[in-house]
Amino acid sequence: MTDSPRKTLQDIADAAGLSKAATSYALRGIRGSEKTQAKVRALADELGYSVDPIARALANGRSGNVAIVGSLRDMWRQGLAVMLSEALRENELASIIADVDSSPKREQEVLQALAGQRVDGAIALPVDPSAEYWGTVPADIRIVSIGDALSARPDAGCVLFDNEYGVGTALQHLADLGHRSVGLLAPSLPTTPGRPAELLARNLGDSMGLSVRVAYSPSTVTGAARAARELLAVTSHPTALFCLGDSIAFGAYSACRALGLAVPTDISILGFDDSELAPLVTPELTTFGWDEQAIVDAAVHSLAGDDPARVMFRPEFLQRGSTAPPPADPAPSR
Repeated sequence: MTDSPRKTLQDIADAAGLSKAATSYALRGIRGSEKTQAKVRALADELGYSVDPIARALANGRSGNVAIVGSLRDMWRQGLAVMLSEALRENELASIIADVDSSPKREQEVLQALAGQRVDGAIALPVDPSAEYWGTVPADIRIVSIGDALSARPDAGCVLFDNEYGVGTALQHLADLGHRSVGLLAPSLPTTPGRPAELLARNLGDSMGLSVRVAYSPSTVTGAARAARELLAVTSHPTALFCLGDSIAFGAYSACRALGLAVPTDISILGFDDSELAPLVTPELTTFGWDEQAIVDAAVHSLAGDDPARVMFRPEFLQRGSTAPPPADPAPSR
């Protein structure tokens, strides 16, 4: 006799008629009505599902340690790293968080040290996803990347973001408001191999009649303020700034304040990841919401090999008070 195939979270979701994320929440008692949670748990018992996919997947591992590798100065990434650590702990795995500080050199050094730290897997928010050094990570260390695919490690799972939808929605929003000149503040390194942010924005902007001016920015508020000031401290400055990260957007707020420009009367500002601070600044930041818990769940399950190799998430546009039609006569910076 052979053992019947182990039931997966997808089997429970199919039986319950729910999404995998909703099923995961219900099993853990996080979301859903009491009736739904009871139904999902009963189905899990009936089908013989055990909530330890990662521990099973890494049964041949050495330590039960998983590294979380990324540049964590960005506030959204900091929060995601904490959520990943909590999700791993729920699966009885320990996490090691390594901040690579936006440096490809530091990222390479951290990856080279993984084998010596006896980790069984790594979840990466890569600084340079196209770098060859990803291919030097030992094959027995499972890798899942969040945000970008790793071209040198094609066997790695990846949780991708629909940047084309996000960038296109942001630019269309500004075009509909009447803006024709937009500044794009992108992280210091281009993202998404083969589809750099500036190329994507410029191509989409051209189709909408927008002039898109690109500047690279650190993900810190102070660094982003410097980058935004350079874009705005000219006579014919953009009437809107689209920031690929809320931390960068907060730096843009600071730059506008220093230059005597009012948001959104003189300058519209958009963010990209709905930081907890986004609704607390004045005016509230127009940005994009991502289902962080579903992203974390997808990454953790991909680490276990339960999910398809690639999962893509599309953001929700959150229009708030930081965008408005451009002024008839753009105010000069001071």
